[in-house]
Amino acid sequence: MIPNFEKHSSGKIEAAAKALVVSFISGGKTLICGNGGSAADSQHFAAEFVNAFSRDLDRKALPAMALSTDTSILTSISNDFAFENVFSRQVEAYGKSGDVLIALSTSGVSKNCLNAVKVARMLGMFTIVFTKHSAEISQYSDISIEVPSNNTQHIQECHVLAYHVVAELVEDEMFREN
Repeated sequence: MIPNFEKHSSGKIEAAAKALVVSFISGGKTLICGNGGSAADSQHFAAEFVNAFSRDLDRKALPAMALSTDTSILTSISNDFAFENVFSRQVEAYGKSGDVLIALSTSGVSKNCLNAVKVARMLGMFTIVFTKHSAEISQYSDISIEVPSNNTQHIQECHVLAYHVVAELVEDEMFREN
């Protein structure tokens, strides 16, 4: 684990969970995007909301979707226009004020994630990014959960831990008695 990640990011992880709870309670949904390993993580994160993170908790499904899963949408946008718009077009199609966009970008400079965050902000969506320390994408987001490292594998490891904590905090707040 990266030294100081917990100290550096725990408040932002809690704030991200609270923002998601507010959105879900208000009828909002969560859109999640990322490239490569972060695309897989976006699908994993969405599954934690739609299915359940905690196996001991029988709860209703929460509306979340990964924007990296529809191959026809991904390839048509990439082929007909530009790969840098592959997520922003979907945010434009599916997002609305009160929804949340989560972008996972280990580099913090992925144009398609940057564009998605910018479009989400224009639509009045709340934006959360998981990235590295001092990443470009952080300046465009409401909450930036930054890993103090430039090592991709360490950044991704911390992202998995962080979004698992977020999922558990959301479930605790929405579905547990205390």
